[in-house]
Amino acid sequence: MSHRAVVVGAGLAGLLAAAVLSAAGVDEVVVLDRDDLPEGPEHRKGLPQGRHAHLLMTGGMDAVEELLPGAGVRERLLAAGAHEVSLSSGMLARTPEGWLRRWRREGPVMVTCTRALLDWVVRTAVRERTAVEFRRAAAVGLTGSRDRVRGVRIAAPGGDVDLEADLVVDASGRGTRVVGWLGGLGVSGVRERAVDSGLVNASRVYRVPDGAERFPLTIVQADPYVSRPGRSAMVMPVEGGRWLVSCGGSRGGEPPADPEGFLRYTLDLPDPIVGRLISGAEPLTDVHLSRSTSNVRRHLEKLPHWPEGFVVLGDALATFNPAYGHGMSVAAFGARVLGRELDRAGSLTAPGLARRVLRGAARSADAAWTMAVSQDVLYPGVRGGRPTPGDRVLTAYTRRMMKAATGSYAAASAIWDVTSLRTPPTRMFRPGAVLAALAGSPLPPSTEPPLTPEERNVLRGLDRTGV
Repeated sequence: MSHRAVVVGAGLAGLLAAAVLSAAGVDEVVVLDRDDLPEGPEHRKGLPQGRHAHLLMTGGMDAVEELLPGAGVRERLLAAGAHEVSLSSGMLARTPEGWLRRWRREGPVMVTCTRALLDWVVRTAVRERTAVEFRRAAAVGLTGSRDRVRGVRIAAPGGDVDLEADLVVDASGRGTRVVGWLGGLGVSGVRERAVDSGLVNASRVYRVPDGAERFPLTIVQADPYVSRPGRSAMVMPVEGGRWLVSCGGSRGGEPPADPEGFLRYTLDLPDPIVGRLISGAEPLTDVHLSRSTSNVRRHLEKLPHWPEGFVVLGDALATFNPAYGHGMSVAAFGARVLGRELDRAGSLTAPGLARRVLRGAARSADAAWTMAVSQDVLYPGVRGGRPTPGDRVLTAYTRRMMKAATGSYAAASAIWDVTSLRTPPTRMFRPGAVLAALAGSPLPPSTEPPLTPEERNVLRGLDRTGV
């Protein structure tokens, strides 16, 4: 008897879920998406955050490679011009507690490229290594009952049509209609929580100036501890000899869309280094704005009743403020849970499979959710949450750890391990990390970015601001 799985959404979560299903031996895997999928690394409307900075952390990259074994996704990305950036040595980071030092030691890395390139490389690998079918179609609902989903309803010119499936995966992203779809089956009572700092992202692409090709990724982080809107900016190397420059501002501190205002915004940050860099670089695009940035958690795993044959992954389950760079990694973790549960169950129609996947995917999102929300609730004007006593305790400890990390390798490595999603947040509470936090930084705080002499010359040569 043949089986069919339908995946709604051709973003990273959907692509990886489709790869997992195909590898598990499902006879027919169909991926539905509203967009015409581009044949190259091009932006598409279905990814509202696609033009802004995306970071694929160590944990996420490892999961992608595990889900597409032998595809060489990392190598393909690097060959296409993506960059691998060491958190310990390849990054200039000004935190609310000061500049992090750079250490000549191995540490976790992140892959930087445009989201368009990442999706294209993964989509190409899936097409080459599986028999997954991609269809342009808009899913408008589920078929079946409150006990079992039987397929997907698709919009069509002559009237909606039903596509039967043994398993449906909702990987439709931020725009998911999963709550309404479940309601149509008689499943209600979904608890949702949204924490919205009002973050607006503004991004522009520049040509990397001659001589600046090896300049490190540079970020001035937002400060949630000063009772003012958070404001940040990052210069990130991407493919094609370009810099992707992204600014972010929470409610009341939003970046503007005009080029002059964009530059002023970067220069008005606690350190003007981003503005100084781009003041001497050639812009290649206009400034693109996006406001779809809130943290949203749909606690589907807590429903007392869940239909067989239906799984929710990626942003459709938990969406994070993109400033923290965790969304893509969490999507990969959810797909990995799907693969592991399919291996254990041995069948696409095994009783309880969908619920086990849902619970595992929700657990895999917990760390990223906690990190994002515990910061966002501190910004003025945030909607959907206030700091709890637990948040305040965690914040105080995190600040102490971050202050120590400005001059302590032990503290910095604990933070890198957690933010790269290589280890769970409990890493911050291991004895060595706690001792590092209590001891503080053995080195005095640095008031200047930790640049090499060559990098300092590059910055000086680019600076047109007179700052």
